[in-house]
Amino acid sequence: MEIKNVVVTGQNQVELQNAEIDDKNLGARDILIETEWTFISTGTELANYTGKEPKVFQPGQWCAYPWKSGYSNVGIVKAIGNGVSRAKVGDRVFTYGNHASAVRINESSLVIKVPDDIDPGISAASRMAGVAATAIVLSEIKYNPWVAVFGLGLVGNLASQFFKIKGCRVIGVDPVDYRRKLAEKCGIKYTLGGDAETVQKGISEITGGQMANITVDAVGHSAVVMQALKNTASHGQLVILGSPRVSVQGDLTELLSDVHLRWIKVIGALEWCIPIYPDNGVFMSQFTKQQMIFDWIRSGDLKVKELVSHTLKPEQIKQAYDGLLNEPQTYTGVLLKWK
Repeated sequence: MEIKNVVVTGQNQVELQNAEIDDKNLGARDILIETEWTFISTGTELANYTGKEPKVFQPGQWCAYPWKSGYSNVGIVKAIGNGVSRAKVGDRVFTYGNHASAVRINESSLVIKVPDDIDPGISAASRMAGVAATAIVLSEIKYNPWVAVFGLGLVGNLASQFFKIKGCRVIGVDPVDYRRKLAEKCGIKYTLGGDAETVQKGISEITGGQMANITVDAVGHSAVVMQALKNTASHGQLVILGSPRVSVQGDLTELLSDVHLRWIKVIGALEWCIPIYPDNGVFMSQFTKQQMIFDWIRSGDLKVKELVSHTLKPEQIKQAYDGLLNEPQTYTGVLLKWK
């Protein structure tokens, strides 16, 4: 079966290429899906596209060039293996399939039916909510804590919304005015911009000197982690939600001493450490997390549509990547429409 897929061929180079997948000899647990929508990850995909992720230059690594990008796919099941139990032909499903006109996946990877009352494109865009939700899965949320989220891009905005849904008092921090306004549109009451000193003063004033019980780095930058630490209340929690990729010079002893003396709990929040399905008595999984996200979209508590600025054709993938990279105030989130 001939398909088209998105391939990052080198640093700042991306193409829509022709490819072949075997649509006849499905394994027992294989699923063939005709893609309707995919959504671009502004974190992982742009890091690999620009080469900020060093592994792209290391042959054999998961993202080495040429790299088939994308991990948010919604489409219609066209065929299944004889052992598949999580989907049937005709179902519209959400998976971690890549940017391609059709994908063949194994059901050991995430497969979940899209509710009929959720727009299929929005269900694909909810993928970034899955990344963001890890912050509330791992945080110890007691009473109604103050939470400061540093970075209000897609993941930071959604993480802020999640903490708000959980009853927290949320402060969104970002130097970009447009992102702060978008967060406010999504229900985040307090937002701050400016330099580190201005932000710290603002958080102190908003919290009555208490500072944030939970801080979240949603940028993926070590300097932001260090800034977040200074705004974390004693006995608080610092959640590293973004994947740090940029080297930063600093005094590690100063950081660790602050963590030690003030009893700060530092939490790594990579979503891939959560199991795919709720097996072996573990309730929280990628599957149950996505069910939670769908429920909150349906109830109107989680705003996802507001974060999608563009719907483009797969042939416009270069425009999409460059727009997200160079015009973040205009390109906040991009859906690719395959049908």
